[in-house]
Amino acid sequence: MKTSGRGIKSYVNTRTESEGKTGRALTLRDERKLQTRQALLAAALRLTRQAGGLAAISLREVAREAGVVPTAFYRHFRDMDELGLALVDEVCLRLRQIIREARASAQGARDVAIQSSVRGFVHYVRANDRAFEFLTRERFGARPVVRRAVAREIHYFVGELASDLRVVAPFSTMPSDDLEMIADLVVHTVLNLSADILELKEGQRVRAHELTARAIKQLRLIFLGASQWRPDRGAVEPPAV
Repeated sequence: MKTSGRGIKSYVNTRTESEGKTGRALTLRDERKLQTRQALLAAALRLTRQAGGLAAISLREVAREAGVVPTAFYRHFRDMDELGLALVDEVCLRLRQIIREARASAQGARDVAIQSSVRGFVHYVRANDRAFEFLTRERFGARPVVRRAVAREIHYFVGELASDLRVVAPFSTMPSDDLEMIADLVVHTVLNLSADILELKEGQRVRAHELTARAIKQLRLIFLGASQWRPDRGAVEPPAV
């Protein structure tokens, strides 16, 4: 069985997590099963990077790349769609944790929070390039189930950011629709940054710094404009029936 390599990690201590859920220690068989699952996920990331998408690879190819027989695949996932959903879950779970930690460490200072969140995001993208390439690619991929899962995660990011903003002046008095619009602008600015970072070749540190600095400025501009936003001005009239 091949090792996972760069791109996806065991983001939680699987022994501790499983013990917490079941109330018992993992057996050797349990540990091997967890290792096989991680190997399948890592194999899928490597292959999708080479092939250009999850829809371009087969179950047998993933099993062969992971160093297991095809029947072992079915002990972990029903099909390739379920494997794709597991990848989306793992990547986005860790990303949410990183962004929360970055915002919390900023202690409410808006400019510091922006810089901390963006730099934490860039670090995560660069350290987990295969995983994030998968997420970026499958956002517009050919597997509808996985594509919808990515869209749900993006919507979750927007909702979580909107909730954070809701307790901070001047956003606390804004209508929910406007607050979500601002959060949506922020999230998509960061997603665009990730796509740019992933296009960089090894060693382009100056360009990476430029892209990061530009994204920070864009976000500062969004928040500056949002602080002056007046929902009652410039309302878009609905179309005539």
